[in-house]
Amino acid sequence: MKRYSDIREECCAANKSLPSSGLVDLTFGNVSVCDRQAGVLAIKPSGVDYSALTPDDMVIVDFEGKVVEGALNPSSDTPTHRCLFLAFPEIRSVVHTHSRKAVAFAQAAREIPLLGTTHADYFRGAVPLTRALTPEEIASAYEWETGKVIVERFADINPNDIPAVLVRNHGPFAWGPSAAKAVENALALEIVADMAFHALTLAPNAVSPALALSEKHFLRKHGSTATYGQKKS
Repeated sequence: MKRYSDIREECCAANKSLPSSGLVDLTFGNVSVCDRQAGVLAIKPSGVDYSALTPDDMVIVDFEGKVVEGALNPSSDTPTHRCLFLAFPEIRSVVHTHSRKAVAFAQAAREIPLLGTTHADYFRGAVPLTRALTPEEIASAYEWETGKVIVERFADINPNDIPAVLVRNHGPFAWGPSAAKAVENALALEIVADMAFHALTLAPNAVSPALALSEKHFLRKHGSTATYGQKKS
């Protein structure tokens, strides 16, 4: 009997949800879920169609990068996921997609500006953009270095306040306390990227709302005195 059934099932369900969410084309995306106590993560196997995935297909990798369980090769993005788990101790899941509008901003080397309250409901500021990788970083441990430039970009940003990033010329990564929440954040990222794209098309000089308004929207959903939603029983 295989171990880590809980994170296998959570990881598989999240990966299988990606096509219907509109976040992925072909096999361009992956979700991982970690068990910090065990020091491992479950991640989608590389290049496998989402419809064919089962929990047993999820590859278990430790935080050092060693495959603990699994007959298939893990996603090529596994080192990036590991880097984020090690750097951001409060997250349990990472999602990487090539969702089209978010990728458009990454390819244009533009952060996604905070232009309205929908954005502020999820992200406490602009969604940041990483610097370009150097030729040396690309030639060495490329996927690990991708994680490192994300961590570098978040040196003065709380990853719980802005649970997503654009990797320059590549695409988005998002994260959260569960796989479902990480996928939700990835979907919210694509939605606000689409809104920002259209807003900037209509008004290239569009500016952020007043800080009081954006803070009101973020904190009523995420603050210590949040009022959005229902009380947990």
